[in-house]
Amino acid sequence: MDKITAGIVAELDLADEIDRLCRYLADWVEGVSPEMRELMHWQFDTGSKYFRPLTIFACYRAVNETAVPDTMIRSAAVLEMMHNMSLVVDDILDQSDERRSKATLHAKFGMLPALMASGYIQADGFALSAHDPHDILLFADLVKRLGVAECAQWRLRRQPLGVADWEEIAGEDTGSMFETCACLATRDESLRKFGRLLGMVYHGCDDVGDVKGLQSLGGGGEEDLRDGILTLPAALAIQDPAIRQRFCSSNPSPADLEIIKHAMIAQLPAAELHLDQLAKDACWEAQVHAKQPQRLLQLVAHTRELSRR
Repeated sequence: MDKITAGIVAELDLADEIDRLCRYLADWVEGVSPEMRELMHWQFDTGSKYFRPLTIFACYRAVNETAVPDTMIRSAAVLEMMHNMSLVVDDILDQSDERRSKATLHAKFGMLPALMASGYIQADGFALSAHDPHDILLFADLVKRLGVAECAQWRLRRQPLGVADWEEIAGEDTGSMFETCACLATRDESLRKFGRLLGMVYHGCDDVGDVKGLQSLGGGGEEDLRDGILTLPAALAIQDPAIRQRFCSSNPSPADLEIIKHAMIAQLPAAELHLDQLAKDACWEAQVHAKQPQRLLQLVAHTRELSRR
């Protein structure tokens, strides 16, 4: 667990739940096939922020007065497994050699082992949920939506799209994951929209953080810029016809990419304002639909701060 997460866990009073989750995942890793064990240790010992499990536990505590049951720990563990499956695939697609200052799975072990490990993680997640039809259906829907969202985002590269298009992409990509968290926790639809909005905030904060990395560190976000992915700062920047022309080029020059980068940096204040509104909408959903919304409001605030660090 990283330092950011540790502080959030303490404030939300969810340390026991996160400890139980970590023990569950550690036991699962030890029980996988010996052929896969080293890969799983490498993938799951990465200092995760655990924002998705935290969302499950916060949503559960927002609508229940009872302690988080073991079945919910399992649900959170499987969700974290599905998330890691998607990370392995994303890293391969993005040709990323590092994640969180550590070699990615395919960079460390090779393409075939990484791909097989991602399938193994997904299959075992379904196996762990086999006796819970509610969870099985949510995870099946999630995996399908993630696949569709990834294909759509790739197909829509370098297209003259706008902020509404970004919201659709973010809502189906990260938003679908956080929607699933909310529905796993409540076992109904009451906080689904809250989850979607929280996921969109997370997605947008990641976009903004990547651009800030380009500005201050000379790194971070290079893959999205290189591939013409519609991030929130890009959606705002390409409202300028000259930037849009460069962004939509099939073969932008290094000079073009530099101009696009600085146009995105100039749009960071507007991106932050847009994320503020999404965060307000998420808070409204929490206050309307949760019996005890305080943890959810805190979670939104902490998520929103990710791009301001």
